[in-house]
Amino acid sequence: MLQHVVMWKIKASADGGGREANIARARGLLEACAGLVPGIVRFEVATAQPDMECTYDLVLNSTFTDRDALAAYQNHPSHVALKPFMRAVVLERQCMDYET
Repeated sequence: MLQHVVMWKIKASADGGGREANIARARGLLEACAGLVPGIVRFEVATAQPDMECTYDLVLNSTFTDRDALAAYQNHPSHVALKPFMRAVVLERQCMDYET
């Protein structure tokens, strides 16, 4: 199994929307990717809870059967299509892939 974890910090204002609106839109776009390809075992998108200290606004915590499944997800047209919006609104991004 391959874990794929990505965290984003969203800009205060970008792409015509405020931070909260862009977090909600990003979450919706990511959640729409949950069943794109075979080999997705787990696909969880979450936002930071109010009044709790955290360093990122949005997280994707996912599990794939193998590297090929992750590559298929990353290259799927629906996933590729959300990247311009994410690039426009993201202040910081961290990613970690590891085998379990």
